Amino acid sequence: MAFKVSVSGAWRVTRTVWLLLLVSLSVSISVCRAEYPLEEQDSAMENIVTEKKAEESHRQDSADLLIFIMLLTLTILTIWLFKHRRFRFLHETGLAMIYGLIVGVILRYGIHVPRDISNVTMSCRVNASPATLLVNVSGKFYEYTLKGEIRGDDVQDNEMLRKVTFDPEVFFNILLPPIIFHAGYSLKRRHFFRNMGSILAYAFLGTVISCFVIGLLMYGCVTLMKQVEQLDGDFFFTDCLFFGAIVSATDPVTVLAIFNELQVDVDLYALLFGESVLNDAVAVVLSSSIVAYQPEGDNSHTFEVMAMLKSFGIFLGVFSGSFALGVATGVVTFTKLRDFQLLETALFFLMSWSTFLLAEACGFTGVVAVLFCGITQAHYTFNNLSPESQDRTKQLFELLNFLAENFIFSYMGLTLFTFQSHVFNPMFIVGAFIAVFLGRAANIYPLSFLLNLGRRNKIGSNFQHMMMFAGLRGAMTFALSIRDTATYARQMMFSTTLLIVFFTVWVCGGGTTQMLSCQRIRYAPLFLRRSTKQESAWLFRIWYNFDHNYLKPILTHSGPPLTATLPPCCGPLARFLTSPQAYENECQLKDDDSDLILTDGDINLTYGDITVSTDATGAHTSGSWRTGTTSCRRSQTAA
Repeated sequence: MAFKVSVSGAWRVTRTVWLLLLVSLSVSISVCRAEYPLEEQDSAMENIVTEKKAEESHRQDSADLLIFIMLLTLTILTIWLFKHRRFRFLHETGLAMIYGLIVGVILRYGIHVPRDISNVTMSCRVNASPATLLVNVSGKFYEYTLKGEIRGDDVQDNEMLRKVTFDPEVFFNILLPPIIFHAGYSLKRRHFFRNMGSILAYAFLGTVISCFVIGLLMYGCVTLMKQVEQLDGDFFFTDCLFFGAIVSATDPVTVLAIFNELQVDVDLYALLFGESVLNDAVAVVLSSSIVAYQPEGDNSHTFEVMAMLKSFGIFLGVFSGSFALGVATGVVTFTKLRDFQLLETALFFLMSWSTFLLAEACGFTGVVAVLFCGITQAHYTFNNLSPESQDRTKQLFELLNFLAENFIFSYMGLTLFTFQSHVFNPMFIVGAFIAVFLGRAANIYPLSFLLNLGRRNKIGSNFQHMMMFAGLRGAMTFALSIRDTATYARQMMFSTTLLIVFFTVWVCGGGTTQMLSCQRIRYAPLFLRRSTKQESAWLFRIWYNFDHNYLKPILTHSGPPLTATLPPCCGPLARFLTSPQAYENECQLKDDDSDLILTDGDINLTYGDITVSTDATGAHTSGSWRTGTTSCRRSQTAA
């Protein structure tokens, strides 16, 4: 009975939110339709900005933002209902897209606010489209900024559609960083590193294979479109490769949420999640490298070996530089503000976000930098935070990720009807769907066959089919496609990309549970997974020993003091690099990052008189060491 009451109450709240959404739409419309008397218009033209126009603009912006806030509120309430009803056929991201579509339809066809062109001057003619235009009006210079091309039939188009369109840089600089950082900061490193080789193969080789397969197929499709006169603008091979790069970025957020709820096999979860995390980074750098492809000569779209090698060098340079920058900033981001948790959390947040902006400012890729910054901070910096700040940072980035992701998916639905330069070509759309399907297949099946040659724990055919089915496209694909819509080719890519995202999120995401049942993939809790002791990679064991003995004592307050791990001849250096807290906590030796240790891969570490063996229960320490005047002798289990 209590549940029925709560559900009915939630429905009432949902109806209230719908009413508020309609009210916000009405307010936005009324502000858009506000007109000035002629004398006020003349005064506004002379002074450019008046207090009244500034006030009306502020009201308009507030009303537009209120629409998106109401969309997010509506999404959250419906998610709550779905979780109680246990609906698995529609994820929150798909729900946000539906609500965005509804509002987009209302704005596109239910409301028409024509643009007032009485004060628009259309006689200014220049030979180029400068980014900034200085206009001399009666001896005064005024600055105008380029926003983009407007076709002749769009001059008097719906003013509301223009108002709810955001600058693409908002997505890259504001919304993407918390999503990418959260992916790295919340990474389940134990299962990630156990499947590191396979994940790297799918993320790097697989993304490149998918990009070129899609690019070649789309080039054939575009060539056919030219022959049957279905192409109205230029579309080069580099454009096809760029399209292949942006749609190769997978985002199986719906599938992973269901996997987590049903506790599907952890290796399958790790393969999909790890691929999607690194694959986004690879797709961003790959698309940038394709844009940088510039052969010498008059035709900049011909194939040239040197230009291709240069693009490949740019890919390696940008990725490695972004990786190094992200790891470096993650390592140096430590605080000594443990007594002031609010300041500590604020500093951690700002340093993390600045990694993205620093990489972009240096010519690298912020997505790669902030991803590896998150992974590094989760492994090192997290251990140096106070317990309160550890909880705060986890909750903060989880909240930002949730809001940013749902905002982007809501905006996707809205954009399908509010974007004013859509180019929908049936032949291109059909070819794109076929190419995306074949590109995903060329990624998963051949690489899985090769990986199984060296894996004891094989990637089964049912896992491969599930990975093929789970290749959803999402926020990263959308952000890459909307960043540049200046040309005919890019506009066609963006419109087609939206349809691909909708289809994969609704159809593939909604059919995940049925696909799991069809492939007979078991649901098993994490602690019941089969033993994989023999699967522990020797490279990972070497890295773990080096990290636990040397890096963690230097970069964190956990792990043994360097005075116990370095040779006696390095005593002065060890004492200099070891923090005082390490000596204070030496009787509480533990590895806080238990998520990195293989569950049942017993690892014995011996340094000095100390022996640490790790297994599924944690780190067991025995022996003794003496540092200064403090002596510690024990045999205990660290949590």
